[in-house]
Amino acid sequence: MSESTGLHVVVLAGGISHERDVSLRSGRRVADALTAAGHRVTLRDPDAGLLPFLASERPDVVFPALHGSSGEDGSLLDLLAALGVPTIGSSGPAARRAWSKPVASSLLAEAGVAVPESIVLSHEAFRELGASSVLRVVREKLDGELVVKPASGGSAQGVTIVETTDELPRAMVEAFTYADVAVVERRIVGTEIAVTVIDNGDGPTTLPAVEIEPTTGIYGFQARYNAGETTFYAPSRLGEAELAAVTDAAIIAHRTLGLRDLSRIDFIVDASGTPWFLEANVLPGLTETSLVPLAIEASGSDAASIYGQLVRTAHARSRGSVSGSGPGSGSPQN
Repeated sequence: MSESTGLHVVVLAGGISHERDVSLRSGRRVADALTAAGHRVTLRDPDAGLLPFLASERPDVVFPALHGSSGEDGSLLDLLAALGVPTIGSSGPAARRAWSKPVASSLLAEAGVAVPESIVLSHEAFRELGASSVLRVVREKLDGELVVKPASGGSAQGVTIVETTDELPRAMVEAFTYADVAVVERRIVGTEIAVTVIDNGDGPTTLPAVEIEPTTGIYGFQARYNAGETTFYAPSRLGEAELAAVTDAAIIAHRTLGLRDLSRIDFIVDASGTPWFLEANVLPGLTETSLVPLAIEASGSDAASIYGQLVRTAHARSRGSVSGSGPGSGSPQN
């Protein structure tokens, strides 16, 4: 097949996670962009018929636009690799490193990136050791405002800002609604920044950083997906030194976690200009209010060009003509 010929791309969207609706919106936009780029697109839900369909159809590339555990915990990515289907995005092992916020934070801290001080609690330990005793220790270790969040998941679901000790028990219950492990971390106050990383086989590069300013001061689920709830600045209004620091940290995160093709790395930049790592997204949202499309627009490109190139990269990689993570990535083996 010549490079000028469109490829058959299966876009995966939906799933059964809490983020199903967001995934469907992402998938439709990806499908539209790839169609505009000249590819033949099939939009599929990851249901019981998916694997037989892929085994018989043998598409040129699969583009997962899934959010939540159905796409980001590495399980589906392992199965796609086992089928030998060329897939855009990170490997299963890399996705698992990013999916677990405590694991990702530990790896990034070892790599020299600033990470908020935190305590990780399983639901089982929380119950067995007694909620009041556990929270007393937490409060002795972490004073001031806190952030409580599920150890996995996205779209800020289950995340609570805790200003007073009385708010902590309810915040734990909310986090445990979405995951069996919760993270309690010291809140970093500053400017929230998202950095999109693109890697087409020559090493990771960044798109313009996007600055996030929610009207309520908290970038929660509603602020992420309802138009008008948040003001975005793309590119960010940060100074040159701060932008250099946060983009360098994003590249370190992408490489340290062994990510591939596309990722979005989220930070808080404090008053001193230090970028604090929040999380890494291997399948970031691609809806009309998502951060990656804003970064693409700020770069002067468009979704059809960026997603189309990612499709070509994944297809070429399956034929052995593109490296997995680019030269000198220094990342864990995928």
